[in-house]
Amino acid sequence: MNKGLLIVVSAPSGCGKGTVLKEILKDENYYYSVSATTREPREGETDGVHYRFYSREKFEKLVSDNIMLEHAEYCHNYYGTRGDIVEEMRNKGKDVILEIEVQGAMNVMKKCPEAISIFILPPSVRELERRLRKRGTEEEEVIAERLEKAIEEIGYAPRYKYIIVNDALENAVDDFKAVIKAEKLKAEYAGEILDEVIKNA
Repeated sequence: MNKGLLIVVSAPSGCGKGTVLKEILKDENYYYSVSATTREPREGETDGVHYRFYSREKFEKLVSDNIMLEHAEYCHNYYGTRGDIVEEMRNKGKDVILEIEVQGAMNVMKKCPEAISIFILPPSVRELERRLRKRGTEEEEVIAERLEKAIEEIGYAPRYKYIIVNDALENAVDDFKAVIKAEKLKAEYAGEILDEVIKNA
């Protein structure tokens, strides 16, 4: 059994990456890595489903014990990925999706050069602002902060292996699936297939 792929996905807040990933995760071969955070749960969020909610002390202990694959501070809270769980699932053959911000993504890509990195872009910053306002969950000051952060994050997009524009959901999902299919057709991933072909010669 091939080890599962490590797929790093980033996008500015409000870009719709969650909607894209919801469609992708209908395929049971994927495992969504639930990020850890020190921020307070929002209404309707469940521990272990939306995030792993930790105290600041517990999070920092996981960092000092080298259990976190990556971590970063964003808007005054820690966010990170537990490396032990990621490796466990990849060894079971699951393709693991990390939905993380750009600082964390850069750290993962440095530690794991085999990672498949995908940046999801909005059609435009103006459209991103419209989507953020439509959610109606944040004050003007927070929206302005998120837009400023989004422009900064978009500057990192060229460092990713693939860029997908989320203009129409169906197209973005198809592009995501095409990326993964292309990666699995690479020669270095086809070791077991080659062995089978030779064995049955």
